[in-house]
Order: sequence, then C-alpha cells, then structure tokens
Amino acid sequence: MKDATVVVIGGLSGIGRAVAERAAEEGARVIAVGRRTAPADWSKQIETATLDITDEAAVERFFSKLGALDHLVVTSGPVIASSRLTDLDVSAAKDAFDVKVFGQLRAAKQAARYIAKTGSITLTSGLLARKAVPGALVKATMNAAIESMGKTLAKELAPVRVNVVSPGMVETGMWGEMPEAERKAMAAKAGGGLPVGRVGQTGDLAQAYWLLMTNGFMTGAVVDVDGGGLL
Repeated sequence: MKDATVVVIGGLSGIGRAVAERAAEEGARVIAVGRRTAPADWSKQIETATLDITDEAAVERFFSKLGALDHLVVTSGPVIASSRLTDLDVSAAKDAFDVKVFGQLRAAKQAARYIAKTGSITLTSGLLARKAVPGALVKATMNAAIESMGKTLAKELAPVRVNVVSPGMVETGMWGEMPEAERKAMAAKAGGGLPVGRVGQTGDLAQAYWLLMTNGFMTGAVVDVDGGGLL
C-alpha cells in the first residue's frame, strides 16, 4: 500500500476521515473527497477535493482529472430520519437514495475506468439491510441495494475486488447535531444493548476498510462491524 493512491469519498468527516487517516499513516497517497471544505485540524499529509456525488458529470470530471488510482472507498450517506410508511416523505426518500445508492454507483462507475486491476472498491451499507426495524424502510432498502450492488460488481469488475462494509451504531456526526452530554448518553444507552457493551468508534470501522483494501483474497464480501447488533 505504500505510495498507492486511495480515494475516500465522504473522507472529510466521520468514518471516512478515519479511513483516510489510517491509509495515510500506512504510506498511501490519499485524496479525501467531500461536499464541504476540510476542517481546521486537517492533516497536511492528506489531499482534499470537493465533490457532489449526485452530479454525475462532476464525478466523471473528478476521476478523469485524477487518472490512475488503486483503491476507492465510499462512506458518504445522507442523514435521514426514521419514518413509518404512512408518514413517509417519498421525495426525501428519493433524495436519500440519490446520495447513498446512486452516489456510490456513480463513484464506482467512474472509478472503474481508471482503477488498477489489483485494486479495490469498498462501498458502505449498514446493519438495517438485514435487520428489520419498523420505521427504517428507507434505510433498510438503501443498504440492501448497496450490498447487492457490491456482490454484482465483484463479478462484473473482476479482477478488481469489490466489497461492502456494514457498520452498526457508530458515534459520528450522522447522529445529527446535539449537545455533547446528550450524545454520550445516547451512546451509552445504545451500547448497553450490544454484546460488546458499547457503540462503535470511527477507528473500529477504519480497520475493516483497511482489511478490504489490503487483503487480495476478499471480494464480494459484506463485512459486519456492528458490535453484535445483528444478533
């Protein structure tokens, strides 16, 4: 991985940032991509780029300008509230799909033109793909679609490896804005119901993405990093 080129879309915050920092620590050239500018404490070791993955022309331009790469990781996703079917805002659901499902699809499509044959694409789903929870219809169907996408692309794009990481409850900005004390209380309550006794941290997830980038015998896999949440 030393001097390999790694693109992390969603890499300016949360899980994506942890992935970008891990790859940079291991000697890779990392380009962290997001819709906003990098935070003030950003590492000078990691390159950044601004991109809206709902804009296919912009995604195409980004990869065309970048050229050859070795690994693509996509962690970006929308913040969307749970909703019962009868209260569902279908327009908001379409917008969410455009980011998480079609956004990852656009990124994979354009990266596939330039990625090394020994490289990899790692997508991101979530445990609700396989855990039925009332009110989580949109999240469940988005995540299930991504897991199906990953397995299909693992065959279509071979020998490029395509895998999916499925996070459980992870303490990130995806929880939305809330006071720190409230965030910690929510994390403690959620973690208390898991076999491991805590919610995940971004570093826990970064290890899984790193495994999928570096293990040349893994493709078509869905790796659950959920503290036993599916149990």
